[in-house]
Amino acid sequence: MAAPLEGRLVLDLSRVLAGPWAGQLLADLGARVIKIEHPEHGDDTRGWGPPWLEGAGPREAAYYLCANRGKQSLALDLTRPEGQALVRELAGRADILLENFKVGGLARYGLDYASLKALNPGLIGCSITGFGQDGPYASRAGYDFMIQAMGGLMSLSGEPDGMPMKTGVAITDVMSGLYAAVGVLAALDERGRTGVGRHIDVALLDVQVATLANQALNALVSGQDPQRHGNAHPNIVPYQAFACADGHLALTVGNDAQFARLARLLGRHEWAQDERFATNAARVTHRESLVPAIAQVLEARPRDAWLADFEAHGIPAGPINTLSQAFADPQVRHRRMLRRLERGGGEIPQVACPLFFDGHSATAEAPPPALGEHSEALLAELGLTPEAIARLRREGVIR
Repeated sequence: MAAPLEGRLVLDLSRVLAGPWAGQLLADLGARVIKIEHPEHGDDTRGWGPPWLEGAGPREAAYYLCANRGKQSLALDLTRPEGQALVRELAGRADILLENFKVGGLARYGLDYASLKALNPGLIGCSITGFGQDGPYASRAGYDFMIQAMGGLMSLSGEPDGMPMKTGVAITDVMSGLYAAVGVLAALDERGRTGVGRHIDVALLDVQVATLANQALNALVSGQDPQRHGNAHPNIVPYQAFACADGHLALTVGNDAQFARLARLLGRHEWAQDERFATNAARVTHRESLVPAIAQVLEARPRDAWLADFEAHGIPAGPINTLSQAFADPQVRHRRMLRRLERGGGEIPQVACPLFFDGHSATAEAPPPALGEHSEALLAELGLTPEAIARLRREGVIR
């Protein structure tokens, strides 16, 4: 079955996570993605270990392997005129350019979007930076952790009396990659009507602020900064983690009918008629009375016994799994979210793309490439002779 972006060419000059995440999604959707990397060390994340993958070619960090599936690697020195000329040649053929250099960083090489668009008016460019292409912070570098701090997310995470906490995943980078892909796809659709490309400016700080979602509106409507609630929810009760006799679960009661069923199951029928608890708004107001009472009941039985009862009564809840437990979950296994791609006689584990088209998973089957794995083949496509390629290799322009 043809993939949605089959025939599209992406020139990916990005590194670390946000840009490569966008590039991997485009590869999953069928685009051909050429990843341009420094010939000596490649993408920074190749060295961000441990853990390392051994036995499937060169040793590589798991971090790199999470965001580069489905791509071809061209190890090329952008500081050299010969390398710049090759990028221009590729840009002239490309549909999409991804990059996350500092503002103005590519202009010194004549590889900025404006210069490349002059060669290819239909080229769509997407620049991902910490703070955007303008503004007082535009020249600063931006990393996920500091953006979570500056963008307000950390102020919402953690226990009420503890230190503000970041998320366990670089979620701002991941969300920035998703927004970048959405912008690219919108520009691609528009180009189908106009024939002209666009430049997309994605800033991690903008994305972090935009994805504060309900908490942003909580602050803007109330005029007060939301407080940390740990594993509890600021707007829904009960919607948090609870301890059982032998573990923990997440109880997510989303409406009053579910709460009434919960009250009956816990042997507290009267809660459903109690004006303090009958509606969600009342439960939020009186959470200090209700939550400890629920916790006392749940502590008396094992977690799986409660989960079975919740399932039988239509009360949303789930176990708090480790990652290994999550990948072993029957639903996760049924959806084949864990994949293994062959490379170099070994296997590289991958987490599948969560998109399905007509029942088929949109997950690229090509493993993350070794550094410079496709350099020679790609340059041959551009018309370079074996002798010319060998000379560029000797001179350190390519690897």
